[in-house]
Amino acid sequence: MSDLLRTPLYELHVSNGGKMVPFAGYEMPVQYQSGVLKEHLHCRKSVGLFDVSHMGQVLIKGNNFLNIALELETLMPISITQLAKERQRYGFLTNISGGIIDDLMLSNRGDHVYMVVNAACKNIDVPHIIKNVRTLEVELLEDRSLLALQGPLAENILLKFNKSIKEMRFMDIATVTILGAECWVSRSGYTGEDGFEISIPSNVAVEFSKSLLEFEEVQLIGLGARDSLRLEAGLCLYGHDIDAETSPIEAGLLWAIQKSRREEGIDSGGFPGEERIFDEIKNGPTKKRIGIKPLARAPMREGTILYSDAEGSNEIGRITSGGFGPTFGGPLSMGYIDAKYSIKETQVFGAVRDKLLPAVIVSLPFVNTNFKR
Repeated sequence: MSDLLRTPLYELHVSNGGKMVPFAGYEMPVQYQSGVLKEHLHCRKSVGLFDVSHMGQVLIKGNNFLNIALELETLMPISITQLAKERQRYGFLTNISGGIIDDLMLSNRGDHVYMVVNAACKNIDVPHIIKNVRTLEVELLEDRSLLALQGPLAENILLKFNKSIKEMRFMDIATVTILGAECWVSRSGYTGEDGFEISIPSNVAVEFSKSLLEFEEVQLIGLGARDSLRLEAGLCLYGHDIDAETSPIEAGLLWAIQKSRREEGIDSGGFPGEERIFDEIKNGPTKKRIGIKPLARAPMREGTILYSDAEGSNEIGRITSGGFGPTFGGPLSMGYIDAKYSIKETQVFGAVRDKLLPAVIVSLPFVNTNFKR
């Protein structure tokens, strides 16, 4: 792993028993000594601390926020001009064929936009944005770490460092002083739980993490539990559940395209792939992302082929994410299926170890979310 990058928290992970693995060009902890199952359950009942410093943090500046928003709206189908100050929203960059280049979180910081993009895509996203905007300044930050504090007790812990976060609600973002450092704190995350994502200067990140871990409620959580937590919450993983071939409508992300940007909206279109996206909004996609509950004990993992019949004569889809859901209490999967088979409670069959095992289409998410709205 000598060619892999390390986050500023690398030594902290190792000293806490982190099992380091390659991920998106970095050495990252997949789990700690307690294991994925216990880490997952701890986050659901208490507080999990995640190092997500491998993600891309991007600042975009221009003459004013409206100027920035209008230019960025030529690259993505979300409404940015109508995003209130100190609020963020989920979005995605699209390509000319209507596929997703990357999904991201985007914030209105008053005189600039702050964006968090996927680690594996950040060196694609930033050049793509620079190439396609006319007047904006785009900077990939290299001197800040990103921590996620997730779980029902996350607010109680973070209040001990700054009382102002008490007033924040889901998808708010604010500048908050922690240990004397300027931090950008959003009330959001990737687990389905209440919590915060904290952009902090890298030279303070280890000290802050150690201070958090002094509380018995807080435990470090690795990539393994991060994956099972987001899967239970029905959240997409880029490169698996969504990619450059997948449209937002196929992925069930129409909710993220505000009505103002749709075909009849006041700020309609003007983004790459709008023809396909508008057509799929109007007429429906040929395939859809769905939740799948295997009826046997064996998980249906990524790559599992789905059939409409127990004989395997009619292939209808494929699993893109799958595993065991500790809170859900059994195996669970997400994937894409021919639209006509996507109705809830439809029975399908997955090819697992040369056997066709039954499963049923279910609603997403698998576990109720606990965001503070």
